[in-house]
Amino acid sequence: MAAEATGNDLVHVVALLGAAVVVVPIFRRLGLGSILGYLAAGLLIGPFGLKIFSDPAAILHVAELGVVMFLFIIGLEMRPSRLWSLRAEIFGLGAFQVGLCAAMLTLLGLAGGFPAAVSFVAGAGFVLTSTAIVMQSLEERGDMSSPRGQRMVAILLLEDLAIVPLLAAVAFLAPATGGEETGLAARFTSIAIGVGSIVGLVVAGRYLLNPLFRVLADSRAREVMTAAALLVVLGSALALQLGGLSMAMGAFLAGVLLSESTFRHQLEADIEPFRGILLGLFFLAVGMSLDLSVVASNWQLVAVYVVAYMVVKALGIYAVARILRSNHREALERAVMMAQGGEFAFVLYSSAMSAGIIDGEANAVLTAIIIISMVLTPLALLMLRLLTPAEKVSLDGVDMVEELNGSVLVIGFGRFGQIASQPLLLNGVDVSIIDNDVEMIQAAANFGFKVYYGDGTRLDILHAAGAGRARAVLVCVDKGDIAVRITELIKSEYPLVPVLVRAFDRGIALQLVSAGADYQLRETFESALVFGQRTLETLGVDTEEAADLIADVRRRDEGRFEAQLTGGLQAGRGFMKGNMPVPVPTPLTPPRQTGRAMNEETAAVLDEAAKAGASSV
Repeated sequence: MAAEATGNDLVHVVALLGAAVVVVPIFRRLGLGSILGYLAAGLLIGPFGLKIFSDPAAILHVAELGVVMFLFIIGLEMRPSRLWSLRAEIFGLGAFQVGLCAAMLTLLGLAGGFPAAVSFVAGAGFVLTSTAIVMQSLEERGDMSSPRGQRMVAILLLEDLAIVPLLAAVAFLAPATGGEETGLAARFTSIAIGVGSIVGLVVAGRYLLNPLFRVLADSRAREVMTAAALLVVLGSALALQLGGLSMAMGAFLAGVLLSESTFRHQLEADIEPFRGILLGLFFLAVGMSLDLSVVASNWQLVAVYVVAYMVVKALGIYAVARILRSNHREALERAVMMAQGGEFAFVLYSSAMSAGIIDGEANAVLTAIIIISMVLTPLALLMLRLLTPAEKVSLDGVDMVEELNGSVLVIGFGRFGQIASQPLLLNGVDVSIIDNDVEMIQAAANFGFKVYYGDGTRLDILHAAGAGRARAVLVCVDKGDIAVRITELIKSEYPLVPVLVRAFDRGIALQLVSAGADYQLRETFESALVFGQRTLETLGVDTEEAADLIADVRRRDEGRFEAQLTGGLQAGRGFMKGNMPVPVPTPLTPPRQTGRAMNEETAAVLDEAAKAGASSV
């Protein structure tokens, strides 16, 4: 931010943070996404808004480190074995999409009357999708690890790799358009330097990074580990940048090389705060960089090519997806999400301008086209969600609920429901099972379970499933609020049917009691008690004494739960035994002996402490 050094630098920092803090939550609340919020905030405080910043390029240069760190964290999640498993998607799907879209966009430029070299550079730059926008969108939607998300990640990786031959192509095209003469040997030398920088980074990552972090960990200096994490990210980015390649690719390779390191989680925790702030700063700077004067003076050209490039690229992406047998919905979603240009286009256009392929005005117009396409992407995704119907679940091989008559109805057949059903089935009880997860129903059939498709929150489904005729209903769903809703529905419609419910946590257990559940069990409670008893026995505690201690834990928990029913979730703290040096309360009910004598005076003191804890907030 050297260019912004005049005046009070603190004003600029406050403006950046204030714009993000105010605008981004508003856009998130409106369902427009955080990316569009950052872009709008940048436009607001930039040269064409409040004019707080006059040189967004200086900020953009620093903010690109956010993309670098983002790709480093992605690399940490991409173990070499996992990356190898994606090789078909990276070099098959990715290369097919990049090649086809580049050809289509180049032809579009030629059809507009532009020279071949200019058309190629403009189209190839637009092919390079914004890694930051797509990754952020996948992360917000929770699709990063899904198969369709992984395919998009593979395409983005290929596009990052494509910047290398594209920059080489710019160098080859330069003499034909008046650039400096570059000998063939010099061109091959630049390529060799790039390859050498990759090899050097791989060797360093393979043999130096783990020993380095081991030494630093032994020093037990927390701040030095953080500094080392930043050094690895920025150093690897710099190494590949000096080799004429992408900084982001360098950071990604460093992440992959450290993905199997014992320090992986520590590195991710150290980098994450910097990544989040700088990535937000990147989008702010992109918003500031939109030159409205260029857009105004060339508005027809910009408008036509923003729409044309996005539509043609989306058609190419959709065609590739369908050719490679993706379904219509996935192909359409990928086409809309990846239809924009990206931040690496700025690098390619700058290189083309330096080589004389395009002039300064063309660079500004192309940059404006890229930025506007980035701004339009979140809006396009929002429109896609509004206009496309919800994805229909395929019910092939799955039976719907219809007049079931089992003695026991099990709602939800995940891990908990599967285990809970076993003693009933072994005892010959007639069990009816419903669930709304088609994949789980199909998988259960392979293990000999007949599970019907049905939503337990619907009264008609409960009636068809035989809830009113069942001797008991087991609610084994894994979401606490859904369990409460089902319990309330059953108890209001069939009040005499016993309802036994899996509780997610203590708060849900309290709600279930209020909803009328006949029995509720926190899903981790019993397993934790068994685990604790085995730990005591491992430490040498007598088996009988360990059992007595566990029984005491149960009584304390029951006393605390009773206190919470009337006093709220914070009541009953006196029943808990903490690890701070404070008096230990006992339940209000008479305690069982646990192998240790307790005199009357001590019992009275602890009993008073329990009463005080039960009424505390």
